[in-house]
Amino acid sequence: MNATTTRGALSAAFACVLVGGSFTANSLLGDYPYAGGQFLRYALACVLLVPLLDRTDARRRLAALRPRQWVRLALLAAVGMVGFNLAVLAAERTAEPAVPGVLVGCAPVVVAVLVPLLDGRRPRRPVLYGALLVAFGAFTVQGWGRTDGAGLAFSACALLGEVGFAVLAVPVVRPLGPKLLSAAVCGIAAAESAAAGVLADGTGWLRPPDATEAAALLWQAVVVTVVGFVCWYAGMQRIGAERATLFSGLIPVAAAGTAPLAGTGAYGPAQLAGSALVCAGVALGSGALSRRRGAAPGGGQRALERSLEKR
Repeated sequence: MNATTTRGALSAAFACVLVGGSFTANSLLGDYPYAGGQFLRYALACVLLVPLLDRTDARRRLAALRPRQWVRLALLAAVGMVGFNLAVLAAERTAEPAVPGVLVGCAPVVVAVLVPLLDGRRPRRPVLYGALLVAFGAFTVQGWGRTDGAGLAFSACALLGEVGFAVLAVPVVRPLGPKLLSAAVCGIAAAESAAAGVLADGTGWLRPPDATEAAALLWQAVVVTVVGFVCWYAGMQRIGAERATLFSGLIPVAAAGTAPLAGTGAYGPAQLAGSALVCAGVALGSGALSRRRGAAPGGGQRALERSLEKR
């Protein structure tokens, strides 16, 4: 792995660890209106990201976007952010949390197959094998829980959201950059959440959070969204969507590792074995175990961007 690949891998890994460690915060928002919580989270994140941008450069980049790219940003926010969180919440009403977790853990496999197909090439075997190891490791960490048809269907929707969060961003991460892309999709997601809240809950879609809810929302907005999103898209820009999505296997690993600290679970032999499988899959698929130095990890990513831009 060269320096660029290493920085990209570390950025993607850090982002996924932050998401995994945020599950405790999610559990504190069970009684808060869903759409209102999403609106506050993404609106605050957008407000915090804007001062980090070069205003002139940001306006130039946004003005250069084509209509299809704006549609892609709206879909990214709707599917990969608002829709993903709604699907997980709906799934956990009739399914144990492990069920959507296991389905979302299959995202590296789907992306490892889908991205090359959209690029007109075959999946790379090391990435695909690594993704399979990551998915199996995520299953080992979480196990399988009770569910019904609705819980399984919403879990599958959560998987689609996780895949969309990576694939839909491919053609726009390079022209916008990680910071501007994060700010743009957060602003769009906040507007979509507000619209969904008004339509679904009327005037009750937003209320002042109590102290615990406010702390959880601040953590999600500042740490998971501002820091996590920028790191995720910076990693994806450097190593491509296929390899970056491998690191989503660290989400259940981080969740399992932090659960004992919050008193919501234990870290036993199954979690240890699953964590080892995830790490092995990430190392294999990301190229950390390869001795090759000359490959350009972003080549396929740039070709995919050009392919998707034509669609």
